[in-house]
Amino acid sequence: MLDAIRWDTDLIRRYDLAGPRYTSYPTAVQFHSQVGTFDLFHALRDSRKALRPLSLYVHVPFCANICYYCACNKVITKDRGRALPYLQRLEQEIQLIACHLDPAQKVEQLHFGGGTPTFLSHDELRQLMAHLRKHFNLLDDDSGDYGIEIDPREADWSTMGLLRELGFNRVSIGLQDLDPAVQRAVNRLQSLEETRAVIDAARTLQFRSINIDLIYGLPKQTPENFARTVEEVISLQPDRLSVFNYAHLPERFMPQRRINGNELPSPAQKLEMLQRTIEQLTAAGYRYIGMDHFALPDDELAIAQEEETLQRNFQGYTTHGHCDLIGLGVSAISQIGDLYCQNSSDLSHYQNTLAAAQLATSRGLVCNADDRLRRAVIQQLICNFSLVFADIEQPFNIDFQGYFGALWPQLQGMADDGLISLQRERIDVLPAGRLLVRSVCMVFDAYLEHQNRQRFSRVI
Repeated sequence: MLDAIRWDTDLIRRYDLAGPRYTSYPTAVQFHSQVGTFDLFHALRDSRKALRPLSLYVHVPFCANICYYCACNKVITKDRGRALPYLQRLEQEIQLIACHLDPAQKVEQLHFGGGTPTFLSHDELRQLMAHLRKHFNLLDDDSGDYGIEIDPREADWSTMGLLRELGFNRVSIGLQDLDPAVQRAVNRLQSLEETRAVIDAARTLQFRSINIDLIYGLPKQTPENFARTVEEVISLQPDRLSVFNYAHLPERFMPQRRINGNELPSPAQKLEMLQRTIEQLTAAGYRYIGMDHFALPDDELAIAQEEETLQRNFQGYTTHGHCDLIGLGVSAISQIGDLYCQNSSDLSHYQNTLAAAQLATSRGLVCNADDRLRRAVIQQLICNFSLVFADIEQPFNIDFQGYFGALWPQLQGMADDGLISLQRERIDVLPAGRLLVRSVCMVFDAYLEHQNRQRFSRVI
């Protein structure tokens, strides 16, 4: 893993395509309205019978201020009272879902995302966690991975103390960029001091892991000023870093229309930002996990990747991919066995449906045999940068080269270009191809040729 990435500009220019991020396969683009609550109840029953462990995702959509780059499902409001009716419906959903599961099913992973979860008052956070503990088997010994997304402008020492008391042991901090001109251009003014204060609190309170999110490609960013941001972030010593490519899609995301397109860095500048960032983080001892993610060598993700036990789901890279993922809240996605399902993304519809004592499942997909097979292939490639054909052939009872024979010329072309090593019994993504692993996965995506690629961000 020491030579985890090798920068190859020519290869990047040829394979930097738009494509899915593969937090699932099939991707959410394939979800349809024929999947509903009956399918969800059926999947929950199977989960209960198998006593599978659980991962819970709770979506809190509220933000006090709008960040122009944001593509998340959120509600911008200064009215903190908006949270109360939402929490009432969320608690109803928790109750309705939990009664179809077994109390013996342990919650190994919990994540609060948003929006801004700390938009909620301390009393509201206490009540929500108490309700989750009442209906789900949350671990009390601090052994679970219980994380929450933090906006440092919406958290202080007392908030961090409360979160630790409630059982959270991981924090993910939105930072994006430290340059004041960039911050003004995206309407997110946040000082290094605010961020450092939250990190100091997390360390003092013995949170197990700290993640920081950065975005490159924002307006007014340059390779020079972004390198300064990365340097400051390295000095904060987070355990993990996510360095995302900003996808400017103003036709899909209204807040992005407030960004001046003329102020965006050029594709060449974005490439230089990423290359410098990789050099800086590698020099500081961070490992490239894949798909924008970096971690220190002693982090669980880095260790799992070395041991080839790393997985990927709607929570991103994880060591809990064996759990059934239950999504709670507006727009939340669940993955239970072979079922993917998503709640309504409209806040009013979500609340009104639950007010009528019905779950807000609005769309989804049930994986077929081919989906399961291709999902396993993509998981191996995107998590381990390698694929041993026998690991697929035995559980799925296929001949790999026979099943995927039509793809062989494409794979051979990637091998000729130095993206992958293609052998009789395996594929290895080479150091020059690891930044482009999504492009390798896309070869195995049976749905991609029929999709509008403009829905996806570019690989780099």
